Amino acid sequence: MEEEQNSSETLKLIPNPPPNQPRKQPPSHRAALLLQPIQWLQMLCKQLNPTFILGIALVYGVSQGFSNSFFKVVTDFYWKDVQKVQPSVSQIYIGFYYIPWILKPVWGLLTDVFPVMGYRRRPYFVAAGVVGMVSAAVVAVSGNLPVAVALGCLIGITAGVAIADVTIDACIARNSIEMRSLAADMQSFSGFCSSAGALLGYSTSGFFVNRLGAQGALGVLVVPPAMLVVLGFVIHELRGPNLPSDNRRKAMEKVEIAIRDMGRTIKCPQVWKPSLYMYLSLALSISTHEGQFYWYTDPNAGPAFSQEFVGIIYAVGAMASILGILIYHKTLKEYPFRTLLFFAQLIYSISGFLDVIFILRWNLQLGLPDYLFVIMEECISRVVSRVRWMPMIILSTKLCPLGIEGTFFALLMCIDSLGTLSSKWAGGLVLHLLHVTRSDFTNLWLVVLIRNVLRLATLALIFLVPNVGQADEVISSDFLDNSSWSVVGKEDEELQTYMNEDDEI
Repeated sequence: MEEEQNSSETLKLIPNPPPNQPRKQPPSHRAALLLQPIQWLQMLCKQLNPTFILGIALVYGVSQGFSNSFFKVVTDFYWKDVQKVQPSVSQIYIGFYYIPWILKPVWGLLTDVFPVMGYRRRPYFVAAGVVGMVSAAVVAVSGNLPVAVALGCLIGITAGVAIADVTIDACIARNSIEMRSLAADMQSFSGFCSSAGALLGYSTSGFFVNRLGAQGALGVLVVPPAMLVVLGFVIHELRGPNLPSDNRRKAMEKVEIAIRDMGRTIKCPQVWKPSLYMYLSLALSISTHEGQFYWYTDPNAGPAFSQEFVGIIYAVGAMASILGILIYHKTLKEYPFRTLLFFAQLIYSISGFLDVIFILRWNLQLGLPDYLFVIMEECISRVVSRVRWMPMIILSTKLCPLGIEGTFFALLMCIDSLGTLSSKWAGGLVLHLLHVTRSDFTNLWLVVLIRNVLRLATLALIFLVPNVGQADEVISSDFLDNSSWSVVGKEDEELQTYMNEDDEI
């Protein structure tokens, strides 16, 4: 009886809400689901610098995502309709776009050891923007350019994107080492921005090609580099020491140390084995893109897709790529690298046979119209490609020594770009040998079949991938931290702190 009285007195102490004030209701499941991305972004901005998050959004979303997708469609039409080259030749030219990406270690070395006015990242964003703007403006406003000049300008556009990419990658790699728990989140955000930008680029590319022509549409690519110039002035970066007396000697010493540390790291089996797998998985999947693109738009042998619809195909693929990121982020982050990459490569190989079905027009016998089948095939391909690519990027960030993380991550991405270049040129060679031309697509299905068989063969190399979790260390932290470069980096940080204290005084 006494307990009941005490409990009733306790209840009286709890005030009732005023009659006109509604009780707070917990957010519905749907509202909570919609708030998750915002809360996730707020968490990243809180844990990391907001201008760094802005840098990821601009570089991956605008410079890479939008520019690369827009550039891909527009230049396909440029080589086909303006320069009027064969698909095999066009694919060889497109392979040259990857040269700036192969030079990523050079850009990374510059950002790591050659600061400008005390800054290691800001000036290179500005330089990337200037190179991209000038190249896009020249190719867009000039008349009938010779092939060599046009190719040089297009390579210049990709060089601007590559320099900005390696600069932001250096920031991401360092943050991934210092905050390992956020490594997957940073890559997921980067991938999301890239896919969202690609969606915008693909969906608008066909419209601009139709209205302005392929050459005039390249003028749109002046805008993203201009944003990189702005980013170079706003992104947060502490100004480092700038000693005028022996800067050149110190810089050359840093170059020697960086090269020596990179050589020591790449010789480590835990590093060169996954790097070799990443290269071979890309190189063996020979590219058939230009042959398929010419066939897509051919009015006789192919489905005769319009310029706008080609852009829509790739735009839907970009949406599917976002879905691939969500699938990875929600369900696949906990799987070991080897297991995830094995099944991703297997599905990637099997899905490639949809291209064979489409080229042989078996989809019509199944009652599936061309536009429906090609969108379905593009969605499946992009989801699988993104799921396959994400663990490779995360694995690469975990192999970078502290202090030269920008240079070494650029070296790993250079290996990937070299694999893509090999894929492009090997695919162009196969297209040429099997006589796939602007008007003859008889053997196109055979080229695609060879590509799919080579993708399956890559499964035999899966032993090169470490069988560890994505949150685990791939190589020991002692190896990453005890490089001679990290000692130099710590000395520079101590000097930088001392100078900052002097500035405050």
